[in-house]
Amino acid sequence: MNTKLVRFAWSVLIYNVLVILWGAYVRATGSGAGCGAHWPLCNGEVIPSAPGTKMLVEFSHRLTSGLALLAVVVLLVWVYRACGKGHPARRGAALAMIFVLTEAAVGAGLVLFQLVADNASMARAMFMAVHQVNTFALLACLALTAYWAAGGADITFAGRRMAVTIIIVAVLGMIGVAKSGAIAALGDTLYPATSISAALGADLSASSHLLIRLRLLHPAIAIAVVVLLSFGSASLMVPPGNRIGTRAKRAVPALAWIQLLGGFLNVWLLAPVWMQMVHLLLADALWVSLILLSAAVLAKAPDGS
Repeated sequence: MNTKLVRFAWSVLIYNVLVILWGAYVRATGSGAGCGAHWPLCNGEVIPSAPGTKMLVEFSHRLTSGLALLAVVVLLVWVYRACGKGHPARRGAALAMIFVLTEAAVGAGLVLFQLVADNASMARAMFMAVHQVNTFALLACLALTAYWAAGGADITFAGRRMAVTIIIVAVLGMIGVAKSGAIAALGDTLYPATSISAALGADLSASSHLLIRLRLLHPAIAIAVVVLLSFGSASLMVPPGNRIGTRAKRAVPALAWIQLLGGFLNVWLLAPVWMQMVHLLLADALWVSLILLSAAVLAKAPDGS
């Protein structure tokens, strides 16, 4: 095991989470149009000459995203040099490279098609949902790369029908929560509520914008998935001695309930920017924990079975 590579791999994962959180800040503060409908330039300039606050927020996100891309490139090269042919970390790093590129492409699309700032179209909502799913895919690949680089065994589905079924349902459930959460967050940003009663009234009103009425789907899906994760994770068996898997098994139900409480707190506080970022951080931590737990449960035995 290459200790320096493992540390770097985990660091790249953590850094990408921070970039994602900053992206949420860009969306929540309406700074997505800070550089105009220009990409990769900012208002037609490589470096803005007279930046305002929103331009600085958007430009800094582009810079940090660019560094994230470079970090994944370095990770890919390092993994291919340090890990032999057929090593699962190679597969994880290659997929991470693909998803970090599609992440940049989706981000560019949001800007170029002007699906930012006050745009309340369903096209933007769909882009946001796709963006969130791609983000989850990127984090999953980075987490698996670090896990495999640290000595984790490759996965197999053979002879593990029940575990595979639970994991697939849990993963799809998390993706559903993420997509509905992205749409709900967009609704909160574009149509901020003045009180809990006003927010609930708008959610139930047939005359409200569709983005507002869709907000109720998120907590409903989230509650169902939290229950699923609690019972599902308890039934999954982690091989003895797999410390990462053992920690992930403990983390999944705990983070699931904390995340649910965080969601209700976010609603109670009327979705302030800082709470939206905390809510997203918990979601990312829960997702990574679920991926690591899944990898540990589906790990090949030492005899290759």
